Amino acid sequence: MTPSFWLSTLGPVTPRPPLPGDRSYDVAIAGGGYTGLWTAYYLSQAAPSLRVAVLEAQYCGFGASGRNGGWASGLFPVSEAKLARRYGPERALAMHVALAGAVDEVGRVAAAEGIDCHYAKGGTISLARSPAQLRRARRANGFLPREEAAAICNATDVLGGVYSPDCAALHPARLVRGLASTVAERGVDIYEDTRVLSLSRGSVVTDRGTVTAGTVVRALEGYTAQLPGHRRALAPVYSLMIATEPLPASDWERIGLARRETFTDERHMIIYGQRTADDRFAFGGRGAPYHFGSRVEPSYDQVPSVFESLRRTLGGMFGIKPEIAYRWGGPLGIPRDWMPSVGLRDGLAWAGGYVGDGVAAANLAGRTLADLIAGHETERTGLPWVGHRSRPWEPEPIRWLGINAALRATTFRDALEKHPAPAR
Repeated sequence: MTPSFWLSTLGPVTPRPPLPGDRSYDVAIAGGGYTGLWTAYYLSQAAPSLRVAVLEAQYCGFGASGRNGGWASGLFPVSEAKLARRYGPERALAMHVALAGAVDEVGRVAAAEGIDCHYAKGGTISLARSPAQLRRARRANGFLPREEAAAICNATDVLGGVYSPDCAALHPARLVRGLASTVAERGVDIYEDTRVLSLSRGSVVTDRGTVTAGTVVRALEGYTAQLPGHRRALAPVYSLMIATEPLPASDWERIGLARRETFTDERHMIIYGQRTADDRFAFGGRGAPYHFGSRVEPSYDQVPSVFESLRRTLGGMFGIKPEIAYRWGGPLGIPRDWMPSVGLRDGLAWAGGYVGDGVAAANLAGRTLADLIAGHETERTGLPWVGHRSRPWEPEPIRWLGINAALRATTFRDALEKHPAPAR
């Protein structure tokens, strides 16, 4: 079984050869997803003399980069208001502008490198479908009244919405596999089927040999907790998705999403969707449990009750009886304070903790890491997330209890808003 609908459309993936024993490089990157590959891509431009290796346990795009919802968005898990309180309004605005720019940069590189990733920058809309959701939406920038929101995405019970132009729908597996090929053509060595066992200053130990390097980059996102010494750095929380069979043109004429706008709504438990280039719904959401000890297992990708909930939610949103063709999932990397970070310290670099909004953020992170490794001081290296260190997650069983309690509480809040208590 392929890990996602996206990867299944590419056919069988043959991994590149593994690391052929001990080797030495200037830069060793642990992780062959977006973060690692974008870092390698921009390093090949900023410092072409550096010898760079990417080390990947399965094949490039096996993890979240080949399984996500296909949103290249300017969203950041920490609000601009919170960033402003901590870092000042100018740096908070700079973070927002940089992420919005990353949406365009992904499209620019895809076009320049001939990567057909079905990029369509139609923006994103968050629908308000209950009175409580409408109250939240009215407080946001980009609020739309009911008629304008429904003209973009004609879901059921629409009362309004919030629109942002800073989002593009794309085919994530086409992007990551195309990026891997581009990076390899630029002289970066990619070793797949090579599992990183540990990393430290100056070396990466794998099951195929040890790579010594002047700079070691950790770019493992949801798999970070599997490394010794990193179990409490990022919590792997699962997000699951479904993809329908293609819908007829008559359905799309009624539903809209004519520019392939991505969509969600204002509920607390996150849902996300897009209209694919071949006219399917690709739709996902949170709700799967966190597993004790930050464990990551292939069986956790399949939670029938969550898939059924997604099917019912999608059908209810659009008045359809969706035929589900694909079901999949995978872990996200979530820091304790929900603040993604990028940094370089004493030869060890890192980036991640995107909380599910990593498609564009990873591009920005890759450019920033390339700046830091090459020793270039730029506007990117002064952004608020550079050098940020989240405090570690609590030890078990507190971590398991806390995360799963929060998931249940989020579901309960949505249920209360859907069925409000009668007025007294």
